[in-house]
Amino acid sequence: MAFFAAALRKGKTELYPGFASLSFFAAPCAAPAAGLYSPAHIIMLLIAACCVAAALYFTARIPADKASFIMRRIIRCLTAVLWVLEICKIVFNIIIGNADNPNSYIPLYFCSIVLYAGLMSSLGRGKLQRAGDVFLATGSVVGGLVFLIVPLTSLTIYPAIHFISFHSFMLHSVMVYMGLALLITGSIRLGLRDIIGYAATVLIVCAAALVINLCCDSNLMFISQNYPSSPIELIYNLFPGVWFTVVMILGQCTLPFIAVYLLLPSRCKERSR
Repeated sequence: MAFFAAALRKGKTELYPGFASLSFFAAPCAAPAAGLYSPAHIIMLLIAACCVAAALYFTARIPADKASFIMRRIIRCLTAVLWVLEICKIVFNIIIGNADNPNSYIPLYFCSIVLYAGLMSSLGRGKLQRAGDVFLATGSVVGGLVFLIVPLTSLTIYPAIHFISFHSFMLHSVMVYMGLALLITGSIRLGLRDIIGYAATVLIVCAAALVINLCCDSNLMFISQNYPSSPIELIYNLFPGVWFTVVMILGQCTLPFIAVYLLLPSRCKERSR
């Protein structure tokens, strides 16, 4: 604890080389990045898939009459773990001198919404809880799967054996698990009207991100600037200026929900009234 406290006070000082010398906590680009679709990426992807599949197998065996209660406890515990990892990530980025770069540590990205949705789902009530469940069952699954397949923000910068890589794969694997577990256990059945709660949740995070982006020239939620060498670059080139922000916000507020809803079997949907 004394080490972290001193590092937080001093920032990029003589403590930094010692910290960076620990390979698991090396600075960005201090070691060769794992790279997309490298052997390391494939191995990590397979491990994540096996862990999620195993967890879902045991979750599916929960008795139906206890599923909802047990899922609340599971989501509460996993959300607590994710918050601990997120705080560690924030501390890590501050220690290595990224305090002036909000993009690196402020949890206002699409996949960061799971941190808030997990709290809404496990601790909230009524519409707040429902909105949390809906995001976990839709946006969380889509965001988690996309990252695991294309981990642009970790394996293109860090080696596979690194805290940020571990954090990223843990976060997104849990995202996929929690969403699918809610659907498999019948803890939630989606209806078209649920897109309202989903969109409201994402829109609130987008609004907060946009304010910080305007004040700090950051790119939280990827709604204010280009992200080169990613699919976002195509959208950036097609919709210049403010239209890029509008399209990015609208896309994140609708497309993940619609994709999951259209692919869901009827047994996972609310019956039409």
